[in-house]
Amino acid sequence: MISQSVKRITSTIQSADSQQVNTLINQLMALASQSDSEGAFPEEAFGQMAEAGMLGITLPGQPLDFDLPETKNLLQLLKRIGTGNLAVGRVYEGHINALYLIHLFGNQEQKKRYGADVRQHQRLFSVWNTQADDGIRIHALGGGRYVLEGSKTFCSGAGWIQRPLVTGELVGQDRSGWQMCIIPTERVKPIPSDEQFWQPLGMRASASFKLDFTGVELEEQDLLGQPGDYFKQPYFSGGAIRFAAVQLGAAEALLSETRTYLNDLNRVDDPFQKARIGEMTYLIESGNQWLNAAGDKTDVWLTQDDSADKIVAYANMTRTAIEQICLRTMELAERSVGARGLLRPLPFERIHRDLSMYLRQPAPDAALTGIGHYVFHTSSPTHDLWR
Repeated sequence: MISQSVKRITSTIQSADSQQVNTLINQLMALASQSDSEGAFPEEAFGQMAEAGMLGITLPGQPLDFDLPETKNLLQLLKRIGTGNLAVGRVYEGHINALYLIHLFGNQEQKKRYGADVRQHQRLFSVWNTQADDGIRIHALGGGRYVLEGSKTFCSGAGWIQRPLVTGELVGQDRSGWQMCIIPTERVKPIPSDEQFWQPLGMRASASFKLDFTGVELEEQDLLGQPGDYFKQPYFSGGAIRFAAVQLGAAEALLSETRTYLNDLNRVDDPFQKARIGEMTYLIESGNQWLNAAGDKTDVWLTQDDSADKIVAYANMTRTAIEQICLRTMELAERSVGARGLLRPLPFERIHRDLSMYLRQPAPDAALTGIGHYVFHTSSPTHDLWR
């Protein structure tokens, strides 16, 4: 069952008293270095997450229920998890993403079944869409049975995700297209993993291996939605605000750690350090304002007709702005702490590596040009673009 503490934790996100959230984040921080190696996964950290009720916080009847206008608070929660451990934040955002797709496109039986997976069994979900030339094909065998062929790359949480949402080209008798399916890992053949694929600069603990799904057999109940649903807007591109929130959390961690480091060295009266901390502070607060605005506006615009393009454009602005905020914050933190601050066991080196890797999200140039396309093709006056 979902922990009763989840409501108390969520209420602290919405108020000035954030002691319980801070306790969880401090636990994640304390555990972060233990799993910072290739092939590792933050199992203990996700045990803390499950105990705190974070895995099911968006399910029906819970404080951040997707049916409620709580996107701003969800983004702030994702940011705080990213502050604690960016690898945990990455995997957790994938879990939330999968649950949102189930909320949008699942039938009632699937929503009940997958909800029970989280509530009763604390199973982790994720979304694995990225692939290379040997990507996934879903072959219909008839009689409501399917078999997969091909591989996925960047499968974060590989080996630990019990309910991965995998996409592929459906080759069927009566339908075809890009299809979502959710794999019940305990009842399919073992899925071979290529751990050598994952030798990254950072985010080592996210265990983002390449997996070969060839021969995995599924049933009709394992297919989610209809072909093409995965790319429906504004849900596909609009979800960028969630990974941007996790990214901002790591930048906020850099500010916090830099502040502590300089205090410990008694460098707080240095005018150049004051200037750098001042700039980092307003950058992080700018990011918070982007998240809050994106959350509130998304909730309003989702209730309006013909708002998909506006939601996507604002999400693209949010992710672009936060990427720049993170890059500048990283530079300022490096200058503030110097070479000595980048030595382990201090956390700067790990956070810097992880954030450098996680900032490399797909199609940043397309996101920027998409903003311009929207502005050129909307009839709204400039002062009224985002109302």
